[in-house]
Amino acid sequence: MPLPDVVVTADRRPEPIGRSASAITVVTREELQSFSPTNLVDALRNVPGLDVSDAGGPGSTTVVRLRGANTGQTLVLIDGIRVNDPTSASGEFDFSNLLPTAIERIEVLRGPQSALYGSDAIGGVVNIITRSGGGQPRFEARTEGGSYGTFSSSATASGSVGPWSYAFSGGGQTTNGFSRYGYRIPQLERRFGKFEPDGFTRWGGYGRLGYDAGEGVRLEIGMLSFRTFAEYDAGSSTLPRNVVFSGNNRIFPDTPAETTRTLTQIWGRGTAEQGPLTHTLQVYANQTDREFRDLTYRANPVRITSDGLTEFRGDRVGTEYQGDLRLQTFGTLTFGGRVESEKATTFSTSYVPGPTIRTRTLEAQQDTRSVFALYQLPIGERVILSAGGRHDEVNRLSFDTWRATGAFLIPETGTKLRASGGTGGKAPTLYQLFEPRYGNPGLSPETSIGWDAGIDQTFWDGRLAVAATVFGNRFQNMIEFDSPTSRYFNVSRAKTSGVELEGALVLWPEFLKLTGVYTYLDAKDERTNRRLQRRPPHVGRIGLGITPLPGLLIEPRVTLVSERFSGNNETLPLHPYARLDIYGEYRFDETWRVFGRIENVTDARYQEILNYGTTGRAVYAGLGVTW
Repeated sequence: MPLPDVVVTADRRPEPIGRSASAITVVTREELQSFSPTNLVDALRNVPGLDVSDAGGPGSTTVVRLRGANTGQTLVLIDGIRVNDPTSASGEFDFSNLLPTAIERIEVLRGPQSALYGSDAIGGVVNIITRSGGGQPRFEARTEGGSYGTFSSSATASGSVGPWSYAFSGGGQTTNGFSRYGYRIPQLERRFGKFEPDGFTRWGGYGRLGYDAGEGVRLEIGMLSFRTFAEYDAGSSTLPRNVVFSGNNRIFPDTPAETTRTLTQIWGRGTAEQGPLTHTLQVYANQTDREFRDLTYRANPVRITSDGLTEFRGDRVGTEYQGDLRLQTFGTLTFGGRVESEKATTFSTSYVPGPTIRTRTLEAQQDTRSVFALYQLPIGERVILSAGGRHDEVNRLSFDTWRATGAFLIPETGTKLRASGGTGGKAPTLYQLFEPRYGNPGLSPETSIGWDAGIDQTFWDGRLAVAATVFGNRFQNMIEFDSPTSRYFNVSRAKTSGVELEGALVLWPEFLKLTGVYTYLDAKDERTNRRLQRRPPHVGRIGLGITPLPGLLIEPRVTLVSERFSGNNETLPLHPYARLDIYGEYRFDETWRVFGRIENVTDARYQEILNYGTTGRAVYAGLGVTW
């Protein structure tokens, strides 16, 4: 798929992707639609340097890593607003909260970006951009069904009327699913027998309304809300690897646990152009609610050993100003500041041996104040340089970060040489600081320094496009849970390095196109020199797009993942795997299309996290209409 001409994440303002000096990849709406609507991150596996951890299929907790950084060291934005969960222990974002129907594209910016976006942007930034209105009224509807009792449906309307523009979308998904724990894992199925399926239901929508007031003034408001109800197996997180199951001590890992998660966000933005200066002021608020009903029990006779409800509520409210000063041949100066407040509240209720009073277990808040500036300077038509810095204050803590990039364009040969370097910072989470049993108020921010260098090259009038990047990062002062003391401490150091490759080759115009991505990652704990948990050294994906008839697309895709470790210190190894998927669609005309896909065609057995299930062979089909 061709990439969009303009990206907004690399330098906090729209710019041609061909002039960006950053390592950035765009996942388009068309690509998102060709993957599972119940599992957003499937499409993100096409991004080099990005790794996914999926805890048991669609509806389960799903997080990503960039260039070997921890999950909480990847900043996730929706329309430029941070959505990392304030109540999570490491502050990551759970991608299972989202419906793909609301998304126009996803921009993934790799490498330390705290100078642009502040705390958490150590590994990089994932910016999820929703659809905006404009142009003639347009309506889209899509429905799909298939294996595991799966059904999804969505609808979108967008357009403009006079100075007003609008975009609205809504949808829902449901599936009977499969067991989060043990599904298609022979040794566990022999031990426990057949596992019950764990389904999920998700629904929600978003709306975006804009008004062009004239004279360079534009106002926008947006809102989204998604709610997910999912079943899961609480026992999977409580069973050690060498546990003995016999007689009355037999523990059932396949338990009827349930979770409900809600993500809500609202924002307003005003933009005004005054000659060479553009002002943008944004106010926003979002909330992440999670509830977990955990239950475990034993056999002979059946006896409930634990039953409780844990509630997490994370609130964020803030405002951000950005100015863009265009200096003609002297470049562009982007500057601004942000004030933000985060609050985490958690509750616990136990029902065994008898009901207890709902107890608040954590209530904490932290305020962030930031200022930043970025100067971008073109030198002639071939060289683009940028340099910037940021100061963040998070309660009593503060840290400074910087970033510099450079690109050299050779249009005669279709070449772009690029390089970037910078530092990252991540403030401790509210959980790490203030959780009554495990928190440590004396924690310091995590820090990193990283670099990358690459080349983007086209051949044969654009029929072949390749991009290659080498990178390195060093992480210091990382926060880790210390088991002997049951506290969090700044004790870890790590380093990562690697190579990212992506390419597209038109083998036969309008008939055959080959695409591929590959990442080599060397991620080590500097204290032990052992590989970090859940970081495969080799990950690749190859796709072959075949268009035998006008309007007909058949695309086999192969995902390859090398051996990796599910536990720390190179423990709990997981076997390498290859998974084949096939996507197909036929467009009757500009209005109607049918589509389908077969996931895991060869029924390969594999695990992304030890003892968590993954899909078997599954078939899905659907219908889309646009008018």
